[in-house]
Amino acid sequence: MPEQKTLVMKFGGTSVGSADALKSAVQIIQDAKRDWARVVVVTSAMSGVTNLLLDSAASASQGTVDTLRESESALRAKHFDTLNTLVEDESLREEAKQEIDALILSFVNLCNAMAVLGEASPRAMDAVASLGERMSLRLLGAVVNDAGIKAKTVESTGFVVTNDHFQNAHPDFKVTIEKTRASLNPLLDDGIVPITTGFIGATPEGAITTLGRGGSDYSAAIIGSVLPADDVWIWTDVDGIMTTDPRIESKAITLPEIGYNEIAELAYYGAKVLHPKTIRPVLDAGIGLRICNTFNPSHPGTRLVASVKSNGKVDGKVVKAVTAIRKQRLITIEGRGMLGVPGVAARAFGAVASTKTSVPLITQASSEQSICFAVPSELSPMVLSALEQAFASEIADEDIDRVWATDDVSIITVVGAGMRHTPGVSGQVFSKLGSHNVNVLAIAQGSSEVSISLVVDTTDTENAVKALHELIVN
Repeated sequence: MPEQKTLVMKFGGTSVGSADALKSAVQIIQDAKRDWARVVVVTSAMSGVTNLLLDSAASASQGTVDTLRESESALRAKHFDTLNTLVEDESLREEAKQEIDALILSFVNLCNAMAVLGEASPRAMDAVASLGERMSLRLLGAVVNDAGIKAKTVESTGFVVTNDHFQNAHPDFKVTIEKTRASLNPLLDDGIVPITTGFIGATPEGAITTLGRGGSDYSAAIIGSVLPADDVWIWTDVDGIMTTDPRIESKAITLPEIGYNEIAELAYYGAKVLHPKTIRPVLDAGIGLRICNTFNPSHPGTRLVASVKSNGKVDGKVVKAVTAIRKQRLITIEGRGMLGVPGVAARAFGAVASTKTSVPLITQASSEQSICFAVPSELSPMVLSALEQAFASEIADEDIDRVWATDDVSIITVVGAGMRHTPGVSGQVFSKLGSHNVNVLAIAQGSSEVSISLVVDTTDTENAVKALHELIVN
């Protein structure tokens, strides 16, 4: 009998996105069940489904329902064809089809209601967005049970309790601990594998909420931390966390381990492997976290550790990874009248906050004559407008000369805990960029000294990433 340890495994959209992927997922669950007495499975929506749902809802809110029938057919085909391929037991297959069909009809009704109203509230969009995970849950449940694994599907809306900040809800951990244990422990004690939905929760009143795009990782971390589990494994379609995006640099390699503070920087600055919020609950609970490849399950993947070796280096490398966030713009507030005037930064960021825009990078000239920060390109006009209103009198008095935005830029971030203990890393970074003719528009380094972020012109993105990746592979 395996030791009574608990494992939470989350399967991403590509890991449940096709019949072949689901076969791999089922084999992974069977193998885990041999080594772990208690296994919880968290599923994402099938790849492409959430986008289809949200695009259809957005069109419906604009009064366009022409493609709704097409979307309905696509959803049915995607889920039903997979069930027909993988589930031999007729009663299991038909029950899953009926439940998925009811969810598809619910989607159609929600879209028609949005078309009539001519709007889509955040609450309605969460109801639509949740349907992908809820359909995937029925599909995976049928496939796993058909394979002879004792499993039970449980919607996370029954135990992940959140506030009503629709589209980016925050869990109430105190209530979630109580409800999660009450829902899942009896099943685990009976040797049953609970399969549940990632990405979604519900308010105390039962309204469905989502945890933000990519929130299934966060769901796995929440469930892992509140049970508590011994380990959380995130199954995706890459061999773990890589030194950079392999689509930009073919020499990218998998990192065997990475510190929580390093992955937090990577996730924040564009690495798509892990949702940025995933790290906190796991770190607070002292739980292991591993990222692995559904399509290459024998690969050890990347293990996240609380802290890397004292000097932060792996295999003698100071820099571990390079990321890029594209489609950003730099906004600058400048004027000699700002010099020594208290509260300019507070007012500026108050205006930005009023637009609900997140700022990934800030830099200020020591002369206090300018403040510069990055925002996503599509939000730039709204942020500029808010700043112009906030500083209207200073602009009129010419204390502030102008508030302006660049064209599209990219934020390139170099990450490595070893940078903190190694003199001259910044010099190496800028030398590399200079030798590759990359011009740096702005620089920011966090006080943690785990990362350096640089802003470059969008046309220099790939060149900058490849240049800095040489610090890892050479």
